[in-house]
Amino acid sequence: MAAKPLPLSRAGAQVHVSFEFFPPKTADMEANLWEAATRLEPLNPAFVSVTYGAGGSTRERTHALVERMARETTMEPAAHLTCVGSSCGEIRETLRDYHSAGVRHIVALRGDPPTGFDAPYETVPGGYRSTAELVADAAKMGFEVSVGTYPERHPQSPTLLHDIEILKHKVDAGATRAITQFFFDNTAYFRFLDVAAAAGLDVPIVPGIFPVQNFKQTANFARRTGASVPQWLADRFEGLEDDAATRRLVAAAVCAEQVLDLIDHGVKELHFYTMNRADLVFAICHLVGLRAAPMPVALAEQEPPAVTMSVLG
Repeated sequence: MAAKPLPLSRAGAQVHVSFEFFPPKTADMEANLWEAATRLEPLNPAFVSVTYGAGGSTRERTHALVERMARETTMEPAAHLTCVGSSCGEIRETLRDYHSAGVRHIVALRGDPPTGFDAPYETVPGGYRSTAELVADAAKMGFEVSVGTYPERHPQSPTLLHDIEILKHKVDAGATRAITQFFFDNTAYFRFLDVAAAAGLDVPIVPGIFPVQNFKQTANFARRTGASVPQWLADRFEGLEDDAATRRLVAAAVCAEQVLDLIDHGVKELHFYTMNRADLVFAICHLVGLRAAPMPVALAEQEPPAVTMSVLG
Protein backbone atom coordinates (compact mmCIF):
# COMPACT_ATOMS: atom_id res chain seq x y z
CA MET A 1 0.00 0.00 0.00
CA ALA A 2 1.41 3.40 -0.95
CA ALA A 3 2.59 5.77 1.74
CA LYS A 4 -0.02 8.44 2.26
CA PRO A 5 0.66 11.74 0.77
CA LEU A 6 3.99 13.43 1.01
CA PRO A 7 3.58 16.83 2.64
CA LEU A 8 4.08 19.84 0.46
CA SER A 9 6.38 22.34 2.15
CA ARG A 10 5.64 26.03 1.90
CA ALA A 11 6.79 28.15 4.82
CA GLY A 12 6.36 25.16 7.11
CA ALA A 13 2.90 24.28 5.77
CA GLN A 14 1.75 20.68 5.46
CA VAL A 15 -0.46 20.54 2.39
CA HIS A 16 -1.95 17.56 0.56
CA VAL A 17 -3.29 17.33 -2.98
CA SER A 18 -5.98 15.35 -4.76
CA PHE A 19 -6.85 15.13 -8.44
CA GLU A 20 -10.01 14.78 -10.52
CA PHE A 21 -10.29 12.78 -13.74
CA PHE A 22 -13.21 12.12 -16.06
CA PRO A 23 -14.09 8.91 -17.96
CA PRO A 24 -12.72 8.98 -21.52
CA LYS A 25 -14.99 8.48 -24.51
CA THR A 26 -12.45 7.24 -27.06
CA ALA A 27 -9.30 5.11 -27.14
CA ASP A 28 -7.15 8.23 -27.68
CA MET A 29 -8.76 9.97 -24.72
CA GLU A 30 -8.20 6.84 -22.64
CA ALA A 31 -4.51 6.90 -23.53
CA ASN A 32 -4.34 10.55 -22.43
CA LEU A 33 -6.05 9.69 -19.16
CA TRP A 34 -3.65 6.89 -18.23
CA GLU A 35 -0.66 8.97 -19.27
CA ALA A 36 -1.89 11.72 -16.91
CA ALA A 37 -2.59 9.26 -14.10
CA THR A 38 0.85 7.68 -14.45
CA ARG A 39 2.51 11.10 -14.41
CA LEU A 40 0.63 12.29 -11.31
CA GLU A 41 0.67 9.06 -9.30
CA PRO A 42 4.19 9.62 -7.85
CA LEU A 43 2.90 12.80 -6.20
CA ASN A 44 1.03 10.49 -3.80
CA PRO A 45 -2.36 12.24 -3.90
CA ALA A 46 -4.63 11.80 -0.90
CA PHE A 47 -7.21 10.49 -3.38
CA VAL A 48 -8.27 10.84 -7.00
CA SER A 49 -11.90 11.41 -7.94
CA VAL A 50 -13.63 10.23 -11.09
CA THR A 51 -16.58 12.22 -12.41
CA TYR A 52 -20.06 11.07 -13.35
CA GLY A 53 -21.84 12.46 -16.41
CA ALA A 54 -25.10 14.39 -16.40
CA GLY A 55 -28.01 12.10 -15.65
CA GLY A 56 -25.65 9.21 -14.98
CA SER A 57 -24.60 9.16 -18.65
CA THR A 58 -21.11 7.84 -17.84
CA ARG A 59 -22.14 5.41 -15.10
CA GLU A 60 -20.54 2.29 -16.58
CA ARG A 61 -17.37 4.07 -17.67
CA THR A 62 -17.01 5.76 -14.29
CA HIS A 63 -17.46 2.45 -12.49
CA ALA A 64 -14.94 0.63 -14.70
CA LEU A 65 -12.37 3.43 -14.39
CA VAL A 66 -12.69 3.59 -10.60
CA GLU A 67 -12.30 -0.16 -10.25
CA ARG A 68 -9.29 -0.19 -12.57
CA MET A 69 -7.58 2.61 -10.66
CA ALA A 70 -8.16 0.73 -7.41
CA ARG A 71 -6.73 -2.43 -8.96
CA GLU A 72 -3.80 -1.13 -11.03
CA THR A 73 -2.50 1.98 -9.22
CA THR A 74 -1.42 2.98 -5.73
CA MET A 75 -3.96 5.82 -5.72
CA GLU A 76 -7.18 5.78 -3.71
CA PRO A 77 -10.09 6.37 -6.12
CA ALA A 78 -13.17 8.28 -5.06
CA ALA A 79 -16.17 7.64 -7.27
CA HIS A 80 -18.56 10.47 -8.08
CA LEU A 81 -22.17 9.42 -7.59
CA THR A 82 -25.20 11.59 -8.35
CA CYS A 83 -28.87 11.58 -7.46
CA VAL A 84 -30.03 12.39 -10.99
CA GLY A 85 -31.64 9.74 -13.15
CA SER A 86 -31.49 6.78 -10.76
CA SER A 87 -33.68 5.36 -8.04
CA CYS A 88 -32.42 4.90 -4.48
CA GLY A 89 -32.33 1.15 -5.08
CA GLU A 90 -30.17 1.50 -8.19
CA ILE A 91 -27.73 3.80 -6.41
CA ARG A 92 -27.52 1.49 -3.40
CA GLU A 93 -26.70 -1.36 -5.76
CA THR A 94 -23.90 0.77 -7.24
CA LEU A 95 -22.62 1.49 -3.74
CA ARG A 96 -22.58 -2.23 -2.95
CA ASP A 97 -20.65 -2.90 -6.17
CA TYR A 98 -18.06 -0.27 -5.26
CA HIS A 99 -17.75 -1.65 -1.75
CA SER A 100 -17.19 -5.17 -3.12
CA ALA A 101 -14.47 -3.78 -5.41
CA GLY A 102 -12.63 -2.29 -2.43
CA VAL A 103 -13.64 1.33 -3.08
CA ARG A 104 -14.35 3.18 0.18
CA HIS A 105 -14.66 6.82 -0.88
CA ILE A 106 -17.63 8.46 -2.62
CA VAL A 107 -18.10 12.01 -3.88
CA ALA A 108 -21.86 12.47 -3.44
CA LEU A 109 -23.46 15.10 -5.68
CA ARG A 110 -26.94 16.16 -6.70
CA GLY A 111 -25.83 16.07 -10.32
CA ASP A 112 -26.86 17.95 -13.45
CA PRO A 113 -30.04 16.94 -15.30
CA PRO A 114 -29.40 15.48 -18.77
CA THR A 115 -31.36 18.40 -20.25
CA GLY A 116 -28.67 20.86 -19.16
CA PHE A 117 -26.87 22.48 -16.25
CA ASP A 118 -29.52 25.18 -15.82
CA ALA A 119 -32.49 22.79 -15.75
CA PRO A 120 -34.28 22.38 -12.40
CA TYR A 121 -33.61 19.22 -10.41
CA GLU A 122 -36.45 16.73 -10.47
CA THR A 123 -36.58 13.63 -8.27
CA VAL A 124 -37.12 10.46 -10.30
CA PRO A 125 -39.68 7.96 -9.00
CA GLY A 126 -38.14 6.24 -6.00
CA GLY A 127 -35.13 8.55 -6.13
CA TYR A 128 -33.34 10.70 -3.60
CA ARG A 129 -34.94 14.05 -2.82
CA SER A 130 -31.62 15.60 -1.86
CA THR A 131 -27.89 14.91 -1.83
CA ALA A 132 -28.05 14.61 1.97
CA GLU A 133 -30.13 11.43 1.60
CA LEU A 134 -27.48 9.92 -0.69
CA VAL A 135 -24.76 10.96 1.78
CA ALA A 136 -26.61 9.25 4.62
CA ASP A 137 -26.93 5.97 2.69
CA ALA A 138 -23.26 5.96 1.65
CA ALA A 139 -22.07 6.79 5.17
CA LYS A 140 -24.17 3.98 6.65
CA MET A 141 -22.49 1.55 4.26
CA GLY A 142 -19.05 2.55 5.54
CA PHE A 143 -17.94 4.99 2.84
CA GLU A 144 -15.96 8.13 3.41
CA VAL A 145 -18.16 10.77 1.78
CA SER A 146 -17.02 14.01 0.18
CA VAL A 147 -19.52 16.51 -1.23
CA GLY A 148 -19.43 19.57 -3.46
CA THR A 149 -20.08 23.21 -2.66
CA TYR A 150 -20.00 26.56 -4.45
CA PRO A 151 -17.94 29.35 -2.84
CA GLU A 152 -19.58 31.96 -5.07
CA ARG A 153 -23.13 30.52 -4.78
CA HIS A 154 -24.72 27.85 -6.93
CA PRO A 155 -26.37 29.43 -10.01
CA GLN A 156 -29.76 28.07 -8.90
CA SER A 157 -29.37 29.11 -5.27
CA PRO A 158 -31.11 32.31 -4.06
CA THR A 159 -28.36 33.25 -1.60
CA LEU A 160 -24.98 32.12 -0.33
CA LEU A 161 -26.57 31.41 3.05
CA HIS A 162 -28.90 28.96 1.31
CA ASP A 163 -25.85 27.14 -0.05
CA ILE A 164 -24.35 27.03 3.43
CA GLU A 165 -27.58 25.56 4.83
CA ILE A 166 -27.56 22.82 2.16
CA LEU A 167 -23.93 22.06 2.97
CA LYS A 168 -24.85 21.77 6.66
CA HIS A 169 -27.52 19.20 5.82
CA LYS A 170 -24.94 17.12 3.92
CA VAL A 171 -22.43 17.31 6.76
CA ASP A 172 -25.08 16.40 9.30
CA ALA A 173 -25.88 13.37 7.12
CA GLY A 174 -22.29 12.14 7.29
CA ALA A 175 -20.11 14.06 4.81
CA THR A 176 -16.60 14.62 6.12
CA ARG A 177 -15.20 16.90 3.41
CA ALA A 178 -16.50 19.50 0.96
CA ILE A 179 -14.75 20.20 -2.35
CA THR A 180 -15.49 23.55 -3.95
CA GLN A 181 -16.35 24.41 -7.49
CA PHE A 182 -13.31 26.08 -9.04
CA PHE A 183 -12.77 29.80 -8.52
CA PHE A 184 -10.15 32.38 -9.46
CA ASP A 185 -10.80 35.02 -6.79
CA ASN A 186 -9.34 33.74 -3.52
CA THR A 187 -11.17 36.41 -1.53
CA ALA A 188 -14.46 34.72 -2.49
CA TYR A 189 -13.19 31.42 -1.09
CA PHE A 190 -11.97 33.01 2.15
CA ARG A 191 -15.30 34.81 2.54
CA PHE A 192 -17.09 31.50 2.09
CA LEU A 193 -14.92 29.91 4.79
CA ASP A 194 -15.82 32.73 7.19
CA VAL A 195 -19.55 32.31 6.55
CA ALA A 196 -19.29 28.52 6.87
CA ALA A 197 -17.39 28.80 10.17
CA ALA A 198 -19.95 31.26 11.52
CA ALA A 199 -22.65 28.70 10.67
CA GLY A 200 -20.85 26.07 12.74
CA LEU A 201 -19.35 24.01 9.88
CA ASP A 202 -16.04 22.44 10.87
CA VAL A 203 -15.28 19.95 8.07
CA PRO A 204 -12.45 20.69 5.63
CA ILE A 205 -13.64 22.83 2.71
CA VAL A 206 -11.09 22.01 0.05
CA PRO A 207 -10.52 24.57 -2.72
CA GLY A 208 -11.06 23.27 -6.23
CA ILE A 209 -8.23 24.48 -8.49
CA PHE A 210 -8.69 24.70 -12.25
CA PRO A 211 -5.45 25.28 -14.21
CA VAL A 212 -6.51 27.17 -17.33
CA GLN A 213 -5.87 25.12 -20.47
CA ASN A 214 -7.94 27.37 -22.76
CA PHE A 215 -9.02 30.74 -21.39
CA LYS A 216 -12.04 31.28 -23.65
CA GLN A 217 -13.49 27.85 -22.92
CA THR A 218 -12.75 28.20 -19.21
CA ALA A 219 -14.42 31.62 -19.04
CA ASN A 220 -17.56 30.30 -20.74
CA PHE A 221 -17.76 27.32 -18.40
CA ALA A 222 -17.10 29.53 -15.37
CA ARG A 223 -20.06 31.76 -16.21
CA ARG A 224 -22.35 28.73 -16.48
CA THR A 225 -21.27 27.45 -13.07
CA GLY A 226 -21.41 30.78 -11.28
CA ALA A 227 -17.65 31.28 -10.99
CA SER A 228 -16.52 34.86 -11.56
CA VAL A 229 -13.78 35.63 -14.08
CA PRO A 230 -11.77 38.64 -12.83
CA GLN A 231 -10.67 41.18 -15.41
CA TRP A 232 -7.05 40.75 -14.32
CA LEU A 233 -7.27 37.10 -15.37
CA ALA A 234 -8.61 38.01 -18.80
CA ASP A 235 -5.81 40.55 -19.14
CA ARG A 236 -3.17 37.89 -18.45
CA PHE A 237 -4.34 35.82 -21.43
CA GLU A 238 -5.12 38.69 -23.78
CA GLY A 239 -3.58 38.25 -27.23
CA LEU A 240 -2.47 34.65 -26.64
CA GLU A 241 -5.26 32.88 -28.55
CA ASP A 242 -2.80 31.67 -31.20
CA ASP A 243 0.25 31.28 -28.95
CA ALA A 244 -0.18 27.99 -27.14
CA ALA A 245 3.35 27.85 -25.75
CA THR A 246 3.16 31.23 -24.03
CA ARG A 247 -0.40 30.49 -22.92
CA ARG A 248 0.81 27.40 -21.05
CA LEU A 249 3.54 29.39 -19.30
CA VAL A 250 1.07 32.07 -18.27
CA ALA A 251 -1.43 29.45 -17.11
CA ALA A 252 1.19 27.82 -14.87
CA ALA A 253 2.24 31.18 -13.41
CA VAL A 254 -1.35 32.28 -12.75
CA CYS A 255 -2.36 29.03 -11.10
CA ALA A 256 0.82 28.80 -9.02
CA GLU A 257 0.23 32.35 -7.82
CA GLN A 258 -3.30 31.43 -6.71
CA VAL A 259 -2.17 28.25 -4.98
CA LEU A 260 0.72 29.94 -3.18
CA ASP A 261 -1.65 32.58 -1.85
CA LEU A 262 -4.03 29.90 -0.56
CA ILE A 263 -1.19 28.05 1.16
CA ASP A 264 0.15 31.24 2.69
CA HIS A 265 -3.32 31.82 4.16
CA GLY A 266 -3.30 28.43 5.86
CA VAL A 267 -4.95 26.13 3.31
CA LYS A 268 -3.96 22.51 3.94
CA GLU A 269 -5.62 20.65 1.05
CA LEU A 270 -5.89 21.35 -2.69
CA HIS A 271 -8.07 19.55 -5.24
CA PHE A 272 -6.97 19.92 -8.87
CA TYR A 273 -9.38 19.56 -11.80
CA THR A 274 -6.92 17.96 -14.24
CA MET A 275 -9.08 17.63 -17.37
CA ASN A 276 -7.11 14.38 -17.83
CA ARG A 277 -3.91 16.31 -18.54
CA ALA A 278 -0.93 16.14 -16.23
CA ASP A 279 1.80 18.53 -17.35
CA LEU A 280 0.29 21.79 -16.10
CA VAL A 281 -0.90 20.28 -12.81
CA PHE A 282 2.45 18.56 -12.24
CA ALA A 283 4.32 21.80 -12.95
CA ILE A 284 2.19 23.75 -10.47
CA CYS A 285 2.69 21.13 -7.77
CA HIS A 286 6.43 21.32 -8.39
CA LEU A 287 6.44 25.12 -8.25
CA VAL A 288 4.83 25.12 -4.83
CA GLY A 289 7.19 22.52 -3.42
CA LEU A 290 5.68 19.06 -3.95
CA ARG A 291 8.10 16.40 -5.19
CA ALA A 292 7.40 13.04 -6.75
CA ALA A 293 8.12 10.07 -4.52
CA PRO A 294 10.01 7.05 -5.88
CA MET A 295 7.53 4.39 -6.91
CA PRO A 296 7.75 1.01 -5.15
CA VAL A 297 10.15 -1.28 -7.02
CA ALA A 298 7.46 -3.82 -7.87
CA LEU A 299 5.34 -1.11 -9.49
CA ALA A 300 8.22 0.68 -11.14
CA GLU A 301 9.18 -2.52 -12.97
CA GLN A 302 5.68 -3.04 -14.34
CA GLU A 303 4.70 -1.99 -17.81
CA PRO A 304 2.36 1.04 -17.94
CA PRO A 305 -1.33 0.06 -17.84
CA ALA A 306 -2.39 -1.31 -21.20
CA VAL A 307 -4.87 0.84 -23.08
CA THR A 308 -8.01 -1.21 -23.51
CA MET A 309 -11.61 -0.47 -24.25
CA SER A 310 -12.67 -1.59 -20.77
CA VAL A 311 -13.48 1.85 -19.41
CA LEU A 312 -15.57 2.77 -22.42
CA GLY A 313 -18.45 0.63 -21.21
